[in-house]
Amino acid sequence: MTRFDSFKPEALVFLKDLKANNNKEWFTSHKAVYEAQIKGPGQDFAADMCAALQELTGRPHSSKIFRIYRDVRFSKDKTPYNAHLHIAFKPEETAAQPPMWFFGLSPEKLSLGCGVFQYERQALAEFRKAMAGPKGAKLIQLTDRMHNEGFRVGEPELQRVPAGFEKDHPNKDALRRKGFSVWNDTQTPGFATEPKLVARTIAVFSQLMPVFRLLT
Repeated sequence: MTRFDSFKPEALVFLKDLKANNNKEWFTSHKAVYEAQIKGPGQDFAADMCAALQELTGRPHSSKIFRIYRDVRFSKDKTPYNAHLHIAFKPEETAAQPPMWFFGLSPEKLSLGCGVFQYERQALAEFRKAMAGPKGAKLIQLTDRMHNEGFRVGEPELQRVPAGFEKDHPNKDALRRKGFSVWNDTQTPGFATEPKLVARTIAVFSQLMPVFRLLT
């Protein structure tokens, strides 16, 4: 049974106010609002999304809700809180780095994505091996298709083809990548406060299924 319908407008008000008052005193005095409008609903949304993603992909999923507390130890930006809600959904499988689904809500926009930000060493080697073959050509074609459909796809991270591959390899645009993710970030944040958020989010994710299939 679906427990979650949508976030309330108060959630966006909280995130906007937190961005303008990013300090411990303000957050402490508004922590109850955070728990009622962001934390609790975020947990319910994540649970329902995992069930919906299993139906979409045929694979069970787990979720990770990123902390509102920022790690400022190595950052010049010492503001203590993240003025956004970020949730990742991961298929439960043995692959070291399977493609994941991403939900990002901020005062300015809502972003929905699928893919891998950056592969770790061993997974990157396996990714490059795949990109040197037919999958690399498919990724290049998919990149063009996603661009044409209005999705955001990052540029390859490397300027040159990595060592071990021909520098004029036909799949060089795929080999120059360290990861691959595709985003729909044209939605207004109000998208999250409209009814049936899970179903509408899944509708966008279904458009990103070619990314999920290619990287799985």
